[in-house]
Amino acid sequence: MKVVGLNIHPLKSARAIPLETAEVRLDGLAGDRRYMIVEPDGRFITQRELQALARMEATAVGDSLHLGMEGRQLFASFEPEDRLDVLVWDSPVSASVADEAVNEVLSDWFARPVKLVYMDALSHRAEGEEWAGSPTPVGFVDGFPALVTTTGSLADLNRTLVEKGQEPVGMDRFRTNILVENDEPWAEDLWETIEVGGIAFDLVKPCARCIMTTQDQMTGERIGGNPIQGLAEKRMSADRRVPGVLFGWNMVPRATGEIRLGDPVRVVKTRTERWPLKVRG
Repeated sequence: MKVVGLNIHPLKSARAIPLETAEVRLDGLAGDRRYMIVEPDGRFITQRELQALARMEATAVGDSLHLGMEGRQLFASFEPEDRLDVLVWDSPVSASVADEAVNEVLSDWFARPVKLVYMDALSHRAEGEEWAGSPTPVGFVDGFPALVTTTGSLADLNRTLVEKGQEPVGMDRFRTNILVENDEPWAEDLWETIEVGGIAFDLVKPCARCIMTTQDQMTGERIGGNPIQGLAEKRMSADRRVPGVLFGWNMVPRATGEIRLGDPVRVVKTRTERWPLKVRG
């Protein structure tokens, strides 16, 4: 098995940036989900309620952010003393906030009041104690530092979609960080720890999927195959702690370093049982 995809998403819910080499930090891949669009009161916004985020490109330049959307360009910088208390789900974070001129432009682009925030060196957030054994540092991700998916599982999902008369979907629908080439569908359910580039990653929690997987990741439109319907065939969680359909696993890196496309992936430790799934009658 080897790594065939590496991605970061500098702005939460905006377009992915594919990489050939990624720096692994304890809080995930460097540059992943360090910026975020929020409501004026600080509550986070994603493609779930603002589909147009899929049309935005974001590139970090030092502590600044270059934004592009349908030919429009914007450069945002941040001052550490200008801060806003924001929420990711129920997790509070003190973040640096862009100046009003930037926020006014973004509010015009999205036709609703929004602000742009940055998780800078003064920000701190730790999550996942129940699953990872201790709180782990994270950026603006939903809950864990990194996400792994496999080619075999996507192929199996797409077979189900085609059988249902739907179009196959790409892996971009699942916003993965590390894509592993592996022919066996759902083999990752039995991986407890993998090693990539000499770095151990613990797979701590399966990833429940939401409506974002039904949206085209270039346009934001809800078109093409519906992964939720496909996953419902045989990937519905039977454990109430993680309700819904499952695809991919949330991971916690246990060291820092660098990983690359083509790196071998070695399973260091396996589980004795798979995650419980509902069987459709």
